[in-house]
Amino acid sequence: MRKLDNNLMRLFKLKVEMARKRPLFRRQEWFRYKKLGTAWRRPKGKHSKMREHRKYRPPVVDSGFRGPRAVRYLHPSGYRDVLVHNVKELQSLDPAVDAVRIASTVGRRKKIEIYRNAVEKGFRVLNFGGVR
Repeated sequence: MRKLDNNLMRLFKLKVEMARKRPLFRRQEWFRYKKLGTAWRRPKGKHSKMREHRKYRPPVVDSGFRGPRAVRYLHPSGYRDVLVHNVKELQSLDPAVDAVRIASTVGRRKKIEIYRNAVEKGFRVLNFGGVR
């Protein structure tokens, strides 16, 4: 885990707590028809009670459910998750703040090269599962 200052640590804990309490957002009438599925779709109907945010209807996605801005998009380890495609992209990153995720489009040879360079520079590599 990255060393965070007290304020960021407090916000990180708040983010985790908010994520735990966040409701499951499901599309309107997901339970009624098998073909619909549960993936979120904004209710757009003219008479939709869900669109009107009626209390007796399921919750609707809203900006109030987001986490604190300072710790948004951070990896659970506290690092900023950065997608890397080549060795050159490592130069503009900071090992104290950024963690590297090697892109899926990178081949085995380049992946090993990126991994070695990242470890030399002190980066944390998030998705290097031991390339065969």
